[in-house]
Amino acid sequence: MKKVGLKEIAEYVGVSTALVSYVLNGQAVEKQVNKETAEKILRAAERLHYRPNQIAKSLKLRKTHTIGLVVAEINYRFSTGITRAIEGEAKKNNYTVIYGSSNESKDKFEELINVFINRQVDGLILVPVENSEEQIRFLQKAEIPFVLVDRNFPDIKTNYIALDNYKAAYEATAYLIATGHRKICMVNYKTTLFHLLERKRGYMDALKDHKIRFNSKWLLEINVEHLPHALDNVLTAAEPCDALFFATDTLALNGLKYLNKKKLKVPRDVSVLSFDESDAFELFYTPITHSMQPLEEMGKLAVNTLLELINHNKINKQINLEADLIIGKSCKEK
Repeated sequence: MKKVGLKEIAEYVGVSTALVSYVLNGQAVEKQVNKETAEKILRAAERLHYRPNQIAKSLKLRKTHTIGLVVAEINYRFSTGITRAIEGEAKKNNYTVIYGSSNESKDKFEELINVFINRQVDGLILVPVENSEEQIRFLQKAEIPFVLVDRNFPDIKTNYIALDNYKAAYEATAYLIATGHRKICMVNYKTTLFHLLERKRGYMDALKDHKIRFNSKWLLEINVEHLPHALDNVLTAAEPCDALFFATDTLALNGLKYLNKKKLKVPRDVSVLSFDESDAFELFYTPITHSMQPLEEMGKLAVNTLLELINHNKINKQINLEADLIIGKSCKEK
């Protein structure tokens, strides 16, 4: 069933979305909305099964000096790092952050947004999940201040602070090539998330620009539970890969566990490069080469962009930051 928003009610009654917003936010008298029109809007909202709990207490009515933050998975190093950065910057501006984890679930993502709206937060900072475009469009229509962080949807023009994932993956792959690797396997999730697709594009373009033959068997797009079987295939093949480029730290950690189990040594038997770092890398016998995201800068920009929106400044910011490639000892010079 299609979600009903302000636009649908406005079209049903034949009035503007602003008028609908005034009525549903309890501002009909203040904005001098005709009583009969207000009643029509309320009846239409009921008839169309509009869910008032999502917008009944509009974020624009008054400031509570709170920000709602939704991260993807609270135990990701990225999530803890970005949360810490956002909390620090928010505190400097006398704001409190309340946050929750979507666990990469579209339903949980939507539920958390509704909870924060009903708590009357002044705005939202969101790490969106796969297939959550409808919820993002709802926030736009409802004119709720929000900023996307880490991930964005190229078909939806929103304010976002993210990484230049294409460039970071390109440079990581180019580094492996510069150290003599020619059989580079990328391990990525099977996904439609734009930032992960950009990492794949960066990897493929780096191979192409350096005139290295692309082998489709060396591009693994999998769910994490299929990782051991997939790595078996590329490491025991007649032509095995000589480097593993993991698109996320979670994939890298699971890959390192697999290599340990198989008694394969890094970098003697295979080189390893990770997109993002993990605290667990410190426990590994070899420092892992990885792309490091500027979480502090990302968090500060997210907060300050949101505060501009909260203060009713119409801004249009799409910021793509650069990663640093941290050289460890996991990539063998060939």
